[in-house]
Amino acid sequence: MVCLLFGSLHSCCWDGNCNEPDDVLVIDEFESAYEPIFLDRETFEQSVQLQPPKPIVNSGKIYVLNNLLFVNEKNEGFHVFQNQDPSNPTPINFIEVPGATDIAIRNGVYFVNQAVDLIAIAYNTRASELTISKRIEEVFPVMLSPDGFYPFDIPQGSIVVGWKLKS
Repeated sequence: MVCLLFGSLHSCCWDGNCNEPDDVLVIDEFESAYEPIFLDRETFEQSVQLQPPKPIVNSGKIYVLNNLLFVNEKNEGFHVFQNQDPSNPTPINFIEVPGATDIAIRNGVYFVNQAVDLIAIAYNTRASELTISKRIEEVFPVMLSPDGFYPFDIPQGSIVVGWKLKS
C-alpha cells in the first residue's frame, strides 16, 4: 500500500524538474456567480410593510391557518390569501419582509425570519394593519448565495437580504 502511494506521488514529477512554472498546478479561486444585495440596518428594520397584493413570481413555502393562506415570495415576503374557498383563493395583501423565507404562527403572533433576524408581527387582516412587536437581531446565519457561497466583505452595519446574478 505504501509503495502504491509513493509510486503515485513520485509519478507526478517525471524528470525531477518539478520547480518549473509549467509544472505548477493552478486552481482558480471558486467564487459565486451571484452578488449579495445589502440593506443597511436602519433601512432593513423599517422595511417590513403591508402592501397590496401582487403576482407570485418565485414562490417558496406555503402556510395555512384557518381561512388564511400564506405563500412565501423567496427573500421578499409573503402573499396572503383569503382561503375560505380553496378552489378560488382571494388575494388580500402582500407582507413585504426583505430576506424572509419562512413563517410560523402561534397564538395570533406571526414569527418570521427576516434574513438574520427573528421578528414577531401582529397582523390584523380585517383592518389591514401590521406592526412588529419584537425583533431579535442576528439569530440566524448570514444568507448563502444560491450556489452555496458565503458573502465576504459585508459593509459594517449591513444585512444580506438576497442575491442577484453578476452582470
